[in-house]
Amino acid sequence: MALLTKPFSLLSLSLLFLLSLMVFCHPTTAADTTTTLIFKGCASQKFQDSSQVYSQNLKTLLSSLVSQSSQQTFATTTSGDGQNAIMGLYQCRGDLAVTECNTCVSKISDMVDKLCGKSIAARIQLSGCYLRYEIIGFKQVSETELIYKVCGSTQASGTGFENKRDMAFSVLTNGVKNSGSFYTGKYEEVYVLGQCEGDLASNDCGDCVKSAVERAKDDCGKSIAVQIYLHKCYISYSYYPNGVPNTSSSPLTAGGGTRQNTQKTVAIAVGGIAVLGFGVVLLMFVWSAVKKRGGKQYE
Repeated sequence: MALLTKPFSLLSLSLLFLLSLMVFCHPTTAADTTTTLIFKGCASQKFQDSSQVYSQNLKTLLSSLVSQSSQQTFATTTSGDGQNAIMGLYQCRGDLAVTECNTCVSKISDMVDKLCGKSIAARIQLSGCYLRYEIIGFKQVSETELIYKVCGSTQASGTGFENKRDMAFSVLTNGVKNSGSFYTGKYEEVYVLGQCEGDLASNDCGDCVKSAVERAKDDCGKSIAVQIYLHKCYISYSYYPNGVPNTSSSPLTAGGGTRQNTQKTVAIAVGGIAVLGFGVVLLMFVWSAVKKRGGKQYE
């Protein structure tokens, strides 16, 4: 079972942190907050492409995905034949309109060559959508393979946090199963969000989210804000013990603006259809998404 892992460099971490500060400290538009780069994974192998067959197939694939994103928020397609075939997919965050989805996917299409060059497989995640492609024949990884995680540096103090968090996780797990794949909601001061791959069955979605929940508990402990991306699902939560702030801030940038305990792992998940996710800036939308979509609240 092949997996290409690519840890962030110190420079990449610094750039991502500065970008996050820019997003959180300044007014944002829908386009700003759905097209922020969260992470990328690029296979080290390159196309052996003297005839430009792969390049043309990739260009056709990306064009097809962008076109489909103007009509739906999840799609897969294949370009080329036989050994030259390339499979690709995109998925947008569940609360985006198709116009926003199209803007987000178009942004990734424009970024692919700059970020990954002639890689035979790539995965690019923006805050509002995700796109992935690979040559036919790449091996699969587990549905619950960890792709990326962020554990906020600020730790919950006092008692009661873990119980509230676990109850919120229960709300989230039931929510994604009942909603079909995307859910936002809360339990007391803990706001949760999750999404599964577009064609993942309801029970499989629930199982994937459960795995992400366990990963969040084990890897992030009492962090007040966490994001976990697995191969086929994503979850995030934010804890606001003093109430949701009026400013566009997130617990991920709380605590003096440091990320000393933040852990990040990026991988190319090879084969199959991969996870969808969101991104760092997504956490600040959880409260508004609950109000907008009428997410079930438990007090």
